[in-house]
Amino acid sequence: MAVHNKYPILFSPLDLGFTKIKNRALMGSMHTGLEEIENGFERMAAYFAERARGGVGMIITGGIAPNAEGGMGAKLSNAEEVEQHRLVTDAVHAADPETKICMQILHMGPLARNDSPVAPSAIRSRIASKTPRELDEAGIEKQIADMVNCAVCAQKAGYDGVEMIGSAGYLLSTFLVEKTNQRTDKWGGSYENRMRFPVEVMRRIREAVGPNFILIFRIAAMDMLQGGMSRDEIIELAKKIENVGVNIISTHFTWHEAAVPTIATMVPRAAFTQVTGRLRKELNIPMITSNRINMPEVAEEVLRRGDADIVSMARPMLADADLVNKAFEGREDEINTCIACNQACLDHTFNGMEVSCLVNPRACHETILNYEPTEAQKKIAVVGAGPAGLAYAEVAARRGHSVTIYDAAPEIGGQFNLAKRIPGKEEFYETIRYFNKMIEKRGIELHLNTKATTDMLERAGYDKVIVATGISPRIPDVEGITHPKVISYIDAITGVKPVGKTVAIMGAGGIGFDVAENIMHAGKSAALDVDIFAREWGIDFENHPRGGVTGVEPVVARADRDVTLLQRKTSPVGRGLGKTTGWTHRISLARRGVKMINGVEYLKVDDDGLHLRISDQYEILDVDTIIVCAGQLPLRTLYDELIERGVDAELVGGAYEAMELDAKRAINQASYLAAAV
Repeated sequence: MAVHNKYPILFSPLDLGFTKIKNRALMGSMHTGLEEIENGFERMAAYFAERARGGVGMIITGGIAPNAEGGMGAKLSNAEEVEQHRLVTDAVHAADPETKICMQILHMGPLARNDSPVAPSAIRSRIASKTPRELDEAGIEKQIADMVNCAVCAQKAGYDGVEMIGSAGYLLSTFLVEKTNQRTDKWGGSYENRMRFPVEVMRRIREAVGPNFILIFRIAAMDMLQGGMSRDEIIELAKKIENVGVNIISTHFTWHEAAVPTIATMVPRAAFTQVTGRLRKELNIPMITSNRINMPEVAEEVLRRGDADIVSMARPMLADADLVNKAFEGREDEINTCIACNQACLDHTFNGMEVSCLVNPRACHETILNYEPTEAQKKIAVVGAGPAGLAYAEVAARRGHSVTIYDAAPEIGGQFNLAKRIPGKEEFYETIRYFNKMIEKRGIELHLNTKATTDMLERAGYDKVIVATGISPRIPDVEGITHPKVISYIDAITGVKPVGKTVAIMGAGGIGFDVAENIMHAGKSAALDVDIFAREWGIDFENHPRGGVTGVEPVVARADRDVTLLQRKTSPVGRGLGKTTGWTHRISLARRGVKMINGVEYLKVDDDGLHLRISDQYEILDVDTIIVCAGQLPLRTLYDELIERGVDAELVGGAYEAMELDAKRAINQASYLAAAV
C-alpha cells in the first residue's frame, strides 16, 4: 500500500549515514515494571514486538540502570543480563527487521530508590526520601565507567543504539543545575565544569561503541524549575553533545519535582514542541520532540512546522500498538487514542506496579490477555454503553460473537459523556469516537434510547446477558438533602439545573474535583490553547527565562463564584487522586480560589444553607447551591431479575463495583471477561 498522502513527512525515512530509520514515528521510553518481574523479559519481548509489527520506526525501552546505585529494578552490566536483553532485541528484529530498538540508560541519581543514592552534591530533592551521598572524584569516574559498560553491553545484546537520559532530575541533569551541583572542583562551579559530566559520559560511550551505533542524548530543553537552566546554557550543552558524536538529541520538558504539568490530559496537544523547534535551529543533528502528541495529524503538523525530525509517541503506543499502521493505511478513526489519563501507566510506574493502559488493558500483558477467535459463537446482549459495556462488546464481537448493545441514553459513552465536558478532559471525546467506529467495524447491533427489560431480553433468547447498567449517584443520609438548594453532580455538569454564585460541594473525590473545575472555569479550556495553558501555569515559551518559568506568575481565569470543596475524611483533600495528576488538580483549584476543607460532618440542609461540624466547631455555609458528589450505588435490578429467571447474566463495570467510578477497572474487567466467553 502506498504511503498515505496525509502524512508525507511522518512516513519519510531518516538517514543517519550508517543506518536509516524507516519513518519518523518513535515509541518513546516508558518504564513498564516488566523489567523486574519473573518472565518479564519474555513479556517485554512480546510487548515491543507487537509495536514493531504495528509500524513504528524506532523504539526506546524503559530505563535500565548501569549499576546498583542507578536505582532501577533492572540493570545491564554483565553477560547474564546481556542474554536477557537479547530476548527483546531478537523479538523486535524478527517482527520487523527495519525497526530500530534503542535502550535507555537511566541513572536516577538522587531520586534512586535505594539505601545510598548518589549525586554531585548532598542535596535532597523535595520528592526524594533520602539525602544523596556526594560523589568524590573516584565515585564520578566509577559512574562514568559503569555507564560506558552499560552501553557496550547494550550493543552486545543486539540493540541498535542507546539513549542516555540527561533530564528529569536524574543524575546527569543534577550536575547541570547550580542548585543541585554546588561542587568547587572540575565537576562544578562554572557552567563549563557542570557540563563536564554528561559530555564526558557521551564522549566515552561513543569511543567505546564505535561509529555505527545510534547514540541519543535526552536533554532538558526547558526544565520548568525556578532558577533552572537558561536557553543559552541548553544550546551550549546541546552543541557540545553533538560535537562528541551523538547522533540524535531528544528533548524532554520538566524535572519530576517541577510544579508544571507536562503529560497530563489538561496539557494541550504538542504544547512543548516549539521549544524543540527553536533548539533544532542551533544544531546539525536530528531532534526528537515529545509530550502530548497522540494522533498522526498532530505528529505530521509538528514535523511540518520544523519543530523536530522525529516525533515521540510513548503512551499512545500503549493505547494502540497499531497506531502507525492505521495512520499509514488511512484508518485514523480506528485508532484507540491515548487520553493522557496516566491512571494505568505512569500512576502504576510511580507506585511500583506493572504498567498497562486504561483504554487498552492488553498493553504490557500481550502474553496474558489475548482475543482469540471463538470456536463457539454466542448471541450476547450488552445492557449499557458505558466504558465497561463498550469494552466487553468490542472484544466479544472481535472474537466472533454476535453482540447487541442496549442503552436508554441517546448516545454511547456512559460516564465518559460527563468526563468529556470537564475542561482539561476533552480527550474523552476520542474514546467515544473510537468505540463508535468499533461498533460499526465489528458489526455490533446498537439500540439507543432503549431501556432493556427482563422480558425483552428473555424473549430474544440470548445465550448471555452482560449487565453494564452502571451506577446511580448516592444520596447521603442528611436531614434536608431534598432541599431545592441541593443538586446532583450530573445535573451540575450537564447544566440541567442552575448553579448559584456560592457553592458547597459535598465530596472531594475525583468527581468533586471535576465539578469544582467545571463550575470555576472561565473562557476557553487551557487544554485546547497553548497560550492559555502557558499563562495559567506561568510558562514563558517566547523569552525562555531560566527553566522557562523563573519570575513568571501564573494568571488564571476564574468564574465569579465562591466554592468550597468538602470532605468527610481527615486526610488532605485530594490525597486519593492519581499520583501523577492529583497535584495538578489541587493547584488548579487553589489558583481558582476554591476552598478545600477536610474532616467535615454534614448535619443538615435548610434555607440557611449547609450545616456542618468541623473540628468540633458548628458552622453554617450560607450557599446558593449544594452539589452532592458523595459516591455511587450500583444499578443491579436488571441483573437480579435475570438471575431469578435463570438467564446467564454477568455484571461488569460500575454495576459490579461502584465504590469509586473507575474506568480503568471497568474496561480491564470487561476485556478479560470478553476474552474468555
